[in-house]
Amino acid sequence: MAGWFITMEGPDGSGKTTQIQLLKQELQKQGYEVLVTREPGGTSIGEQIRKVILDVNNVAMDPMTEAILYAAARAQHVKELIQPALEQNKIVLCDRFLDSSIAYQGVARGLGMDMVEGLNHYATGGLNPDITFFIDMDPVMGLQRKKNQAQLDRLEKETLDFHQKVYKGYLALWKKYPDRIHRISGDDQVESIHQQIMSKVKERIKRGLSYEYEINHGCHS
Repeated sequence: MAGWFITMEGPDGSGKTTQIQLLKQELQKQGYEVLVTREPGGTSIGEQIRKVILDVNNVAMDPMTEAILYAAARAQHVKELIQPALEQNKIVLCDRFLDSSIAYQGVARGLGMDMVEGLNHYATGGLNPDITFFIDMDPVMGLQRKKNQAQLDRLEKETLDFHQKVYKGYLALWKKYPDRIHRISGDDQVESIHQQIMSKVKERIKRGLSYEYEINHGCHS
């Protein structure tokens, strides 16, 4: 099987990290090589950029600066980590990717979805996820979860209005890319969400294997 690139998206506090770990464990049980990573970050350079972006003291950061920093971290991430792993036929699970930039900077910051998407086309070399899971959770509930878990970073400290705009951005992306983005209710139990995700992943892997079989046996027209 060729490498697969799976991303997990959703508002802050939606439970993405938990679901990525559960998905990793299940895929490894089935014998797949799995790489888990995150954005911004994933590489030494990316993690340094992450600190700048999320530092609560950087309140003067311009939206365009923010968008470019995310794109810079992503460019390094794709080149150094994600693309090589995919070429080694690994399944890459990423906590946030380009959709986050479109929702946060494109919509919530008002830079425009097309502008952010265009900027990141250069950063990623045109790489898109094979599957994206959008864990749909009300921003109020998600933020309450975050406040109960840990100290908030610069973006998590933004106003509720900002986070509601982020949420609207995700809904717009889901409607724009329905074949790639699968919407799953974040209100369900953790295990239920995991089972829904696994069902979609198995379906997609099976489809991919069938396609490869057709290619290898000359059945694909």
